[in-house]
Formats: sequence, structure tokens, C-alpha cells
Amino acid sequence: MRNLILLGFVGLLAQLIDGSLGMAYGVTSSTMLLAVGIAPAAASAAVHFSEVGTTLVSGAAHWKLGNVDWRTVGILAFPGGVGAYFGAVFLSNLDGDVAKPWVALLLASLGGYVLWRFLRLGGRRPQFAGRLSAYFLAPLGVVAGVMDAIGGGGWGPVGTTSLLSSGRLEPRKVVGSVDTAEFVVAVGGSIGFLTALGSEGINFGWAAALLVGGVIAAPIAAWLVKHLAPRVLGVAAGGLIIVTNAKTLLESGWIGLAPNSSTVFLIVSLLAVAWVSLIGAAVQAERAIRRREQAGQQVDVAPV
Repeated sequence: MRNLILLGFVGLLAQLIDGSLGMAYGVTSSTMLLAVGIAPAAASAAVHFSEVGTTLVSGAAHWKLGNVDWRTVGILAFPGGVGAYFGAVFLSNLDGDVAKPWVALLLASLGGYVLWRFLRLGGRRPQFAGRLSAYFLAPLGVVAGVMDAIGGGGWGPVGTTSLLSSGRLEPRKVVGSVDTAEFVVAVGGSIGFLTALGSEGINFGWAAALLVGGVIAAPIAAWLVKHLAPRVLGVAAGGLIIVTNAKTLLESGWIGLAPNSSTVFLIVSLLAVAWVSLIGAAVQAERAIRRREQAGQQVDVAPV
């Protein structure tokens, strides 16, 4: 019961980040499940089944608040679902012990990508204008869907950051559209895992616990997307993913360190301190920008 309550809290926290930032529900949830020893395929399967409910509620909330560009959703969703299906089948055929460090490396890389995208802004604001091409959106959906199923998360880090960096869609529409399209991705991934693993290979209790927490957080997160600074949430999510997956990688045997050794603890602790420092720096940067804006000073803009 304690583990289910903890998973519910993880689902709530992950959905708060995801619904506000357009990324990190799957990556955050999968990271936590991998950290307690759950096999990659089982972890990703539980996350995708929980996302069927959380993305439905999140999409509805974003739609009610006007955060959805339906053209983007229509082009992005189906290719994403197809990519997630085949990514799930591929992951399910990998040996768990072999796949775990590779999946952790993928998740840590995605976390680093999220972190870098927001840190590089410095004291600038993002600028968005224009229209996204279907030739850009459809392949992006396939790639993000495959990455999402294999890594247990990746739809948001790949999809949201790619859309933001295109400079064509305002941030709240990016977040709302990516979250809404993710419903189809979650369904595709879930069908893939059900086909490959069977119902006996999926822990629906884990999925239900994540779902309850996510559903509670989804409407709150959709509201928060208009009020919280994406820079701070981006640094927080990216750093959390890196720190947690670093432990898995350090204990995988790839670099010769023993599990639970003092060296592993020291490295992870230093990464955690650096992460907290970066969050503080992001908060200070956001406050400085707001002070400049209130004083009537010009603030430079840049694509995320």
C-alpha cells in the first residue's frame, strides 16, 4: 500500500510538471519506477496505461482553457500513436537487465536536453510566430512516439522542445497541443505493450496509482501553464531526470562501480547539489527579467 501511495504522489508530481511544461510525465514516472528495480518494459507499460487517463483529462482541461491548436494535434497524434506502438513492441522484446542501463542513458540524455534548452535562454524571452508544416509535424510524431515507448517518456521532451524551437507556435499552445495529442500516443503504446507482454506482464496496480495522482494534478497543471515560468520547471524536470538516472548508470557496471558504494553516493550527491543550484539560478534569472520588464526596459528574445 505504501508503494502505491508513493506512486500516486509520483504521478501527481509528474503530471504537474508535464501539464505545465508539456514534458516529463513519462520520463519522471519511468525514472522513479526504474530506480526501485522495475524492468524497463514493465515500467513503460504501466506509465503508458496510466497516461491513457491522465492525457484525456489533461487534454480536456487544456481545451477548456484555450491552450490547444487542433491542426497541430490532428497532424501529430496519429503518427505518434503508430510510433509508440512499434516502440513498445521493440522494447518488450529486449532483455530487462540488458535494456535497463540503455534506457537510463536515453532518459538521462533526454533530461540533459531539456535542461540545456532552458538554460541557454539566459536573460532572453522566447519568440514564436508562423505556422507549422505537416512535413515537419508527421515525422516528428513518429520519432517522438518511438522514443516515448522505448524510454518510458520522450513524447514531451522531443515533441515540445521541437515545436518550441521551431518558433511557430506560442508556448501555451505547444504545451496544450502536445499534451492533447499524447492521448493517442498513450493508446498506441498501451496496445503495443499489451500485444507484446500480454495482460499478465503488466502491473495495472502501478498504472492505477499513477493514474489517480495524474488525474488529480491534470486540471491544476493546465491552469498553472499560464502562470508558472517554463524556465524554472524545465530546469527542475531536466535535473531530476539526470540525477535519478545517473544512479542507475553508475551502478550498471559500465564504469566498474559497485552498487550502493560511497563513490556512487558522492557523485549523485554532487549532481543533486548542482541541480538545486541551477533551479535557484533559473528562479533568479526569471525574477531579473520580470524586474526589467516592470521597469520598462527592453528584453531580448530567442527561440527555446
